[in-house]
Amino acid sequence: MYTLHYYPGNASMAPHMALEEIGEPFELSLVDRTKNAQKSPDYLRLNPNGLIPVLVDGELVLFESAAICLHLADRHPESRLAPPFGLPLRAHFYKWLIHLTNTVQAELITYFYPERLTDDAAAAAQVKAHAEARIGQMFDRIETALAAGGSYLLGDSFSVADLYLLMLARWTRGFVNPARNRAAVRRLLDRLVERPAVRRVFAKEGIEAPFF
Repeated sequence: MYTLHYYPGNASMAPHMALEEIGEPFELSLVDRTKNAQKSPDYLRLNPNGLIPVLVDGELVLFESAAICLHLADRHPESRLAPPFGLPLRAHFYKWLIHLTNTVQAELITYFYPERLTDDAAAAAQVKAHAEARIGQMFDRIETALAAGGSYLLGDSFSVADLYLLMLARWTRGFVNPARNRAAVRRLLDRLVERPAVRRVFAKEGIEAPFF
């Protein structure tokens, strides 16, 4: 049985949604960030980076949200969380998931933790403002792609990349111009939050509307 080490609303949300989509039994293990549990010796043995999430799959211990999503998609092809291997659509799936984790998520981390880049409070505020602007430009480009290409990031094909987008879009809900303000992005987010698996995740994690 899978065990997902998680914290509500954290980077564990996309893997949690993937597990719910798959429908196989799994356990949730809360890593209480309010008590700095992600830095505890027991947790650091699972993820020496001290970050959430971790997925335990038998003898396999896996960290990094996107890697967990890829692993789950590959282990359960019947769930259709990713296109089949060898197809051009699979390459586009890689493109979007890697873009979301390497580019959008990385910039969101800069936005939420600007003090990691400077000790000066005024400079930290500038870092945060510039990060928000860059994230807005990233969602503008996602908006353009969605407006031109169909219901999901892969056109008419749902994938775990869409769930990853939902997770990151939710993190922008406090922005001056959040992701939801873009029409095509909003249509996708509205579609995703109606999925039963997503609803179960919100219920289990205690996340209430507005979801994004």
